[in-house]
Amino acid sequence: AVVSTQSTGVSVRSVSSRYRGEVGDIVVGRITEVQQKKWKVDCGSRLDCQLQLSSVYLPGNVLRRKNLNDELMMREYFSEGDLICAEVAEVGNLDGMLKIHMRTHEKYGKLPEGLLIKVPSVLIKRSKLHFHRLPCNATVILGSNGFVWVGPHFIPEQPIEAISMTLRETIARLGNVIRALAAYGVQLFDTIILTGYDISLKYKVKELLKPEVMEHIAQESYEHSQHQTL
Repeated sequence: AVVSTQSTGVSVRSVSSRYRGEVGDIVVGRITEVQQKKWKVDCGSRLDCQLQLSSVYLPGNVLRRKNLNDELMMREYFSEGDLICAEVAEVGNLDGMLKIHMRTHEKYGKLPEGLLIKVPSVLIKRSKLHFHRLPCNATVILGSNGFVWVGPHFIPEQPIEAISMTLRETIARLGNVIRALAAYGVQLFDTIILTGYDISLKYKVKELLKPEVMEHIAQESYEHSQHQTL
């Protein structure tokens, strides 16, 4: 969906298209199948993405030649249902299948408990920054494929503390703000999400899904961002 402004408010024109990746895109995906020496990953593209065992860092921050033991341990690394963050390494010439990899353990890998929101990929602005540690104590990863992850601050492979009820509410609030912005076709980036979050604080989390509240948050956030760029 694409946003436009009218005198009466924000209007939406629907755009329906599957994600078509480009090399270097940061993507969030969900493991759908563990196969021999590779994982299949749902990234919202026409075909599941492919993550080769040889393209991941193993626990201990090791990128090395994999052996039979690694293959037997694949479900210990990533199993069906796990959310991961990776980078597009290759786009198939014939079928458009995406091959993804994890070039570094510092950003890529398995994501901890959090919230996944799917939005049209056209709403994600391609940028060098897709990982955002927000001042409200939550992290947002804006996948170029339209998969947005919201969760606690974390360091890959490091244990995280139990998520408090306060942080759970913050994550839920951010998720509802992102849904509101996306519903009205507002392009997503860190500052507009934070603006929407601040506007949302006058409402309870569950109120944020009311159509009139979603429209208010989307319109106010969009207008604020336009003033900021003038």
